[in-house]
Amino acid sequence: MRSSAAVLCSDPSSLETLNGTLRELGIRMVNCPTRQMALELVLAGRCSTLIVDFAMPGAEEVVRTAALLPKVQKPALLAVASGDWPETGEAFHSGANRILYRPLDARQVKNAVKSGRKASSKTHRKSARYQMKALVYLDCDKHTLPAISMDISEHGLAVQAAEPVPLSHDLGFRCVLPGTSFTFSGRAEVIWASDHGRAGMFFSQLSPDARTHLKRWIGRHRPHGKHKDAAHALLPPEDDHVSFAGTAEQAD
Repeated sequence: MRSSAAVLCSDPSSLETLNGTLRELGIRMVNCPTRQMALELVLAGRCSTLIVDFAMPGAEEVVRTAALLPKVQKPALLAVASGDWPETGEAFHSGANRILYRPLDARQVKNAVKSGRKASSKTHRKSARYQMKALVYLDCDKHTLPAISMDISEHGLAVQAAEPVPLSHDLGFRCVLPGTSFTFSGRAEVIWASDHGRAGMFFSQLSPDARTHLKRWIGRHRPHGKHKDAAHALLPPEDDHVSFAGTAEQAD
């Protein structure tokens, strides 16, 4: 199977250049109409390259979220931008590996994709196995915050977001389980959160149907013979300053 590149772009000229260049490299272009589709492809491991046009709303959020993935799972991140500020500044600070400037040049695209795929393939050869991650959307007060699940159990999950997760006793969330068409949602209590976007959450409200799907998914993706302990999965990291629900204390 040929490798794929997830592309979040609506500019016809850029899409034409990208499609032709990627085809020459033996890469199938998957044009993503939404940010969610692009991130789902990345988390499912179905693309080796993510190309995001920073003229699209929420482009920086997509790249920053994809950049949170561990190296073994992270695709090459390419940003398409004009030479104008703030678009170029956002692309530069997003975590993208390379910036492609409009109007796109086939040679520039080819060199960027080749270098990104070379670095990515080296990482994958060093560590062929990795834990599947899930895309989680957190319903904060005034916006929806995307995050990556770092660990998940039948009772809760630990996540990594691009910005701090607010401590809350009743935080709405929805989660896309990789390899399935099922999205489950519910409410959770954020029991700890760090300044660097990491947080641990216990499910406080989850429908029986959602709990059944989650249990089955965990059973299929848990390494053979390994049992996930809910408390261990939600332990805060030791290398970060962490705030706990109900206290003002900071963990060293």
